[in-house]
Amino acid sequence: MDALFLGTDELAETPSVAVVVDVMRAFTVAAWAFARGAEKIVLSGSLEESLALKARHPEWVTLKDGPPAPGFDAVNSPGLLRSVDLGGRTVVQKTTAGTVGALAVKDAPLVLCAGFVVAEATAEVLRTSGTGSVTFVVTGEDGRADEDLACAQYIAGRADGAGRDAGEFLRRGEESLAASELREGVREGVHPDDVELCLELDRFPFAMVAAVEDSLMVLRPHPAPRT
Repeated sequence: MDALFLGTDELAETPSVAVVVDVMRAFTVAAWAFARGAEKIVLSGSLEESLALKARHPEWVTLKDGPPAPGFDAVNSPGLLRSVDLGGRTVVQKTTAGTVGALAVKDAPLVLCAGFVVAEATAEVLRTSGTGSVTFVVTGEDGRADEDLACAQYIAGRADGAGRDAGEFLRRGEESLAASELREGVREGVHPDDVELCLELDRFPFAMVAAVEDSLMVLRPHPAPRT
């Protein structure tokens, strides 16, 4: 499998298969939302779109980066979301990097959204897809976020059948700028357990597949195929 690692702004064409990686914290949060019972996640292009969707669907759960804000029900923190009952709910998620990256490849035939918490399930989907080329979209820090690149490289290796030792990749996440900012309170809307939760390898047994549904980019859990 040929793997290409690009920042969102470096995408020059629509890939055939895209894996959009945001470890800290968009797609860790998305995985937790599904674990807490969410049916689907609408990936929103703007805060205004999120509020408009909430106005049309008051029962939907809106989620954003940063501190709590009027019109939004939750913040982009796995530590805070893990105690929320989302059974059967639709979540609307808008984040600084992860949702932007996913929307940038919305026309790709296969779009996976990933973090360490769903790494093996994501790799298994790639292994069984028969694809020869995968574009990994490294969303954080304009494509330079080492926690996202480390996760992308780990998934690429696993998809190619490389060994399971994730220690080096997880250490890079632990030492990343994003992890430091979360620990030091530089970012708002943070729980003390967020870094640990974002680096919990293979916490969930599903991948996450995004596709356009009725003009919206919708993320759904996808059980890892059995091999």
